[in-house]
Amino acid sequence: MTQTLYTYEGGEIDLSRVTRLYPAALISAGGESASVSLEWADMKKEQVTLEAYVLICDFDPVGDVPVNRVEIRYETKEELFSAMNEIASIVQS
Repeated sequence: MTQTLYTYEGGEIDLSRVTRLYPAALISAGGESASVSLEWADMKKEQVTLEAYVLICDFDPVGDVPVNRVEIRYETKEELFSAMNEIASIVQS
């Protein structure tokens, strides 16, 4: 059986159970925090404060409101992309 575990600082994720996996930027603006697309965060970088980059892993069926979610935070976009490449190599093996 192929290994589908991704280990990160703070835990482990069984990638075979993930139904949605996507990168985002965690921003704050007007006292609120929100996850937005990387592109949107880049376009609005003068108006918002970037808190972190996140890799969002949802475990609920596609179409359901995501309740079972893990958000892994990274300080830089490079760290986020490195994690995405590592996950891709695990999934492809």
